[in-house]
Parts: sequence; structure tokens; C-alpha cells
Amino acid sequence: MLEDVPLFRGLSTAALAKIERRTAARSYARHAVVITEGDDAISMFVIESGSVKVYRTESDGREIVLNILSVGQHFGELALVDETARSASVMTLEPSRLLVLPKAAFREFLAESPEIAYQLITQLVQEVRRLTQAVSTMGRDVYGRLKALLESMAVTRNGVLIIDQPMTQQDIANRIASSREMVSRILKELKSGGYIDEQDKRLLIKKKLPAHW
Repeated sequence: MLEDVPLFRGLSTAALAKIERRTAARSYARHAVVITEGDDAISMFVIESGSVKVYRTESDGREIVLNILSVGQHFGELALVDETARSASVMTLEPSRLLVLPKAAFREFLAESPEIAYQLITQLVQEVRRLTQAVSTMGRDVYGRLKALLESMAVTRNGVLIIDQPMTQQDIANRIASSREMVSRILKELKSGGYIDEQDKRLLIKKKLPAHW
């Protein structure tokens, strides 16, 4: 499974086997908190099955969702590099199985394998670009932010645009810094207009979303 993880892409079979020997698999129930903001960083995680959300809690109690991660993606590695406390919390969205790599092993592999360091830098650049785009969308109205989120998450399945990650209206509201009521209203009108549909708790984009609401 590790050979499909972008961070370890290009490593030899022997290197992957060495990493695998240092990992431990842990199973988590739905809505289990894996990492808490402010905790000491002692390991990184690779998602073997399931999905998680990365979020921060504001002083007024509001939850800001920074990202949704699924199979093959990883989290918690940056705090291991600069030895800072965790900058965000991570919670499972469904029953999940995670591979846990201890801090000492991760730093050892970084030193031994320049490929891992290069991949880490590449992914960090991509994440900065993603966050820059996310910040730019915050200047838009609620519909503009919702449209940008749906289009960024949609993938093509059998010729249909679908958002694989199941999301409640509250999840969407948290991602775009809006209220659940406003999200509900917009989604209802998009459904009635034939733009989107719902199937097995997943959203389908049936035709190009309108530029304005």
C-alpha cells in the first residue's frame, strides 16, 4: 500500500519494506480524535482506509475545516520536521485504519532518502497553493465559495462528476465559513434547478454550476 502513497513514491522495494516494518496499524471508530491541536508531535499517519478531517477550533467555538483526507494521503508529518506542537486537530469521518510512523523513524528516513524530502517539499508547495486558493475564495459571496468547493472536490466517475467524500450540510458550512441554513438553501435551489443531485449521501454535479446564484 505504501508504494501508492505520494510521499513514498519512487522508493525501492527494500526502502518501502523498511518503512513498513517501522509502522503500526491502528483502527479508529467514526468521529475519533486522532490528533489534538497543541499536542506534542510524536508520529505521522498514513490513511490505509477511511477518511479524516483536519480542522481548527476558533476562540468562539467555531470549527474551521482546513482539509479532508482519504486513502493514501498522510498527515502529521510537518510538525515532526520543525518540532513544533500540532497546529490543527484531526478527526475520523468514518471508521478508519491508519498506519502510524514514529517521529524517530520518519526523521531517519528523511536523512536516508532524499526522495522523501523532495516529495515532502513538493507536497508542501501544493498545499500552500491550495490554501492560497482557499483564502482567495473567502472574498467571494457564500455561493461563490460553495461553488469553488464543489468544483474542487468533484471527480469524474463513469462520465459523471461526483464528490466521493460524503458531507453533511454542516460539513460544507464549516468548509466555507457559512451557516448550515444558508448552505441548505443554496443546495435546495441547485437541486430544483437540476444542477446537482444526491446519491448514497454523495453529491453529483449533473451540469455546469451557474456563475451566480
